[in-house]
Amino acid sequence: MVGSVHATDPEHALLLARHVFVRRPSAYALFVAPAEAFFHVTQEGLKGPWAEEAEEGREEAYWVFAKRSHRRSMVYGDLVGRFLAKGPASAIKEALLHTQGVAFWAVPEGLVVGTEPKEEVIESWFAPAKEKTYRLQSYYGLITAKEVEDAP
Repeated sequence: MVGSVHATDPEHALLLARHVFVRRPSAYALFVAPAEAFFHVTQEGLKGPWAEEAEEGREEAYWVFAKRSHRRSMVYGDLVGRFLAKGPASAIKEALLHTQGVAFWAVPEGLVVGTEPKEEVIESWFAPAKEKTYRLQSYYGLITAKEVEDAP
């Protein structure tokens, strides 16, 4: 999980995400879900009352993502896994048995839409990024007002 785009529907979101996020050479698939479908909790929030509450309802599959550290300025969430749970909090509790992190997101699998794992999709959507140099924004440094004043 890398970021978000604002779109009218899942297909539009995939196209926007392609233009924004596929520049990363390691990209091999894209998945989108509505922002309101994500349940989010931070490391501090893990100690909150939600962790004690039992969720009711039928079990469904959730994808759980974890941000492992505060090292990067961008939000990177690694897919921890797919968990069957009665709610997103229960899915995150299950994920905590497998990993640690500073923030967690859970989203119902039924609301996730992604690219098809077909060779022609992978080739046309993701292969071009391998030929391009990608740099995080931290590569470029910070230009201060003093540097601008001193410029010739």
